[in-house]
Amino acid sequence: MFGKIANNSADASSKLWKADHSLPGRPIFGAQHPPLSSKSNKSVFALLIYRKQQAFTEYMNNTVDAWAIDDDLESENEENDIDKEEPFISKQAVQEVAKRVIHEHKTRNESEKVTLEASSVRRPVASSSSSTACPGIGIRLGQHPSSKTMVPVRFTNQVRSTITTIPDIDSQKENKFKQIFEQSHVDLNELRKTSWNGIPKQFRAEAWKLLCGYLPAKVDRRDDTLKRKRDEYWSYVSQYYHTRSESVHQDTFRQIHIDIPRMNPLMPIFQQLVVQELFERILFIWAIRHPASGYVQGINDLVTPFFVVFLSEFIDNDVEIENFDIGSLPEEHLRIIEADSYWCTSSLLDGIQDNYTFAQPGIQYKVRTLEELIKRIDDPLYRHLKTQHIEFLQFAFRWMNNLLMRELPVRCTIRLWDTYHAEQDGFSHFHLYICAAFLVRFSKDLLREKDFQGLLLLLQNLPTHSWTSDDISILTAEAYQLKVMFANAPRHLS
Repeated sequence: MFGKIANNSADASSKLWKADHSLPGRPIFGAQHPPLSSKSNKSVFALLIYRKQQAFTEYMNNTVDAWAIDDDLESENEENDIDKEEPFISKQAVQEVAKRVIHEHKTRNESEKVTLEASSVRRPVASSSSSTACPGIGIRLGQHPSSKTMVPVRFTNQVRSTITTIPDIDSQKENKFKQIFEQSHVDLNELRKTSWNGIPKQFRAEAWKLLCGYLPAKVDRRDDTLKRKRDEYWSYVSQYYHTRSESVHQDTFRQIHIDIPRMNPLMPIFQQLVVQELFERILFIWAIRHPASGYVQGINDLVTPFFVVFLSEFIDNDVEIENFDIGSLPEEHLRIIEADSYWCTSSLLDGIQDNYTFAQPGIQYKVRTLEELIKRIDDPLYRHLKTQHIEFLQFAFRWMNNLLMRELPVRCTIRLWDTYHAEQDGFSHFHLYICAAFLVRFSKDLLREKDFQGLLLLLQNLPTHSWTSDDISILTAEAYQLKVMFANAPRHLS
C-alpha cells in the first residue's frame, strides 16, 4: 500500500515538475535557451533528462517540510521496481519535524530583523491546480522566488515636514487672501486667480462684491460708493414698491409672491416672513427697472447665494444659517444685506439677460450647444438618451435657467459661484461646460436606466445631496478641460 502511495507521489511530483514553470531548475526556452533542433541526437536528450532529474533531486533535498517525501527510498524503488513496505511515520515524528521547521523560520526571520506588516505581504497565488497536487512541495510564503520583501514606510520627522496637510493648505490660502485685501488697490486679476479654487468663508463676501464690480478696487473709495449705492436702492424701493398692487405691475408681483415660498423649501430660514418680504422687494425692483425681460421664474433662485453669503458677514461662523432667526439682526444690517444682494444680482443678470428675454433665446442656444458637446464627449450617453426619446430641453432648460441651483445644495452652489466669479464670463459661458461635466458625471447611472420615465426621473433628481466642496472642485476641473478643448474650436460644436 505504501509503495503505491510512493509511486503516486512520484508521478504527481513528475507532473508538477513539468507543469509548474516557477520552480527552479526548469529550462525555459527563449533568448537564453534556444529551442532544441529536431536533428539533436539521443545523447543530448539523455543529458537533459539527467540534468532535470539532478536539479529536481537537489531541489527536493533542500526543501525541508513536515510532508517531505523520502526521495532516496522512492528513487531506489523506481530503479529496482521492487515493492517494499513503506516505513510507518508516526504522528509524533511529524509534529517534531513541523516544530523544527517553524523554529528555523522564526530564527531566520529574527536574524534578518525585518518587520513585515500583514498588509504589506505579497501572498503567492497558485497559477494552476497542478501546483497544489502534492502538498509536500508547496512553496512557503518566505521562500517564494518571485516575492520581494516589502518593508513598511516609516515617516521620520524629516519626511513629515515635507508633507502638506489640508489645514496647511487652508492656512496658505487664507494668508494669500489677506495679502490681497491688505493692498490699498486690490489686484483683481490676482484675486480671480486665487478665488478660482474656492474662497475662504471670511473673505467670500468682500471678494464677491469686488469680482461683481459692485465694490471699488481702491480702498479709499469703498465707503462712499457703498453708501451711495445702498441709498440708491432704497430710493428705488420708496419710488416703486408701492406700485406692486397697480394693474400694470400686478401680474409681475403675483408671480413673485407665488415663487418665493417655493424657494429652498427645506431651509427654514427661507420660510421666515422677513426673508420672503426681502426677496419680494429685490425681485420686484429689478423687474421694474428691466422691462425688456421683466421677472421670469428662476431669477428668484439667483438671489439666494448672495443673500446667504452677505448674511454670513453679520453672524458667527458656528451659527447655522439654515436655522438662523433673521429677525434677531438689527434693522441696519438687514438693509445692508438687501441692498448688496440687489446690486450683485443685477450685475449677474446683466451678463445673462438674454436668458430671460422673450422666448429666452440664450437658454435655447445653450441647450443646443450642450447637446452637441455631449455628442462629442460621451457618444454612448447621447445615443442612449436619443434612443429613449429624451430631449435635452426637458432637463437642461432648468439647468440653464436656474444655474443648477435646483440640482445642487446651497453650500455647493456657493462654492461653484466662487469659480464663476473668478472665471471670465463664468455665468454666461463657463456654466455650459459645468453642465456638460455634470451630466457626464452621472453617465453610468443614466445608462443603467432603460426607459423614458426612469431616465427623466433621474435627470430631474440627481443624487447630489451629499456633495461637498471637493466634488465641486473636481467638477470645475473637468469643466475647465472641456473649455480648453472646445471653447477655442467652435467648429467642433457646429
